[in-house]
Amino acid sequence: TLFCWRSYGHYSICEQDGCLIIKGDTENYRSYRFPIGPINPDVFHATIKLAQDLHEEAPLLVLEPWQFTWMREHYPDLILKQDRNFFDYVYKTDILSTLPGQEFLSIRKQLNKFRRNCPSTVEMITESNMDEVLEFLIKWCQQRECDKYTILKHEKEAIREAIANFSELGFSGITVNPRGEIGGIAIFEELNPHTAVVHYEKALPDCEGIYKEINMQTALHLKDRYEYINRESDMGIPGLREAKERYHPDHYVKLYYLENS
Repeated sequence: TLFCWRSYGHYSICEQDGCLIIKGDTENYRSYRFPIGPINPDVFHATIKLAQDLHEEAPLLVLEPWQFTWMREHYPDLILKQDRNFFDYVYKTDILSTLPGQEFLSIRKQLNKFRRNCPSTVEMITESNMDEVLEFLIKWCQQRECDKYTILKHEKEAIREAIANFSELGFSGITVNPRGEIGGIAIFEELNPHTAVVHYEKALPDCEGIYKEINMQTALHLKDRYEYINRESDMGIPGLREAKERYHPDHYVKLYYLENS
């Protein structure tokens, strides 16, 4: 993610005593991430001081539960707040691949309607169809007017980086092809031995319900290898939050930030 979004985040890194310190610098904020690596109180203390010196609203991001616990123990007076907009949604893969029970009835109906109206094939993203995937992304960006909006412009660049470095980054992906042409894609990878993470899901608006097909086909592809699927955050976008909650996440991965006083 950092690699693909580097033109937006302007990330800089520092390795100190076996720990990796990452700083992001966008047009809207500057912040550090809690150091990655072995527990090293000296490095942790120094990073917290660097973050406080930024005088930003949220100068330090705390991404792991143990980091939150460490901060609470060693800096009980500092204020750590949850950022609900950046909670990751984590689902049971077998649930996403079957959509069982009454609570998924309306999604199943919409999925069946899509399949009646737009019969589709599903293919893996490989070297043989990369050019078609790139053509699809051009169409998607034209319809979304990516170049008019900063975040969409950078997202377009991030997805192109993902495609250009697909094998090197260890990505996998699928295409959903109504009427013989790519109408939607998903790009994902292993997050840990139990969890896959879906980085990108994009579709053209021609066939209503195509995102539900992408979601299910991704889960069907992953269900024999991973217990969970992390579908990342909703970024505080109301429609996206509603769509993600409709699939009833198993749990959230919470993000905390240091509130600078």
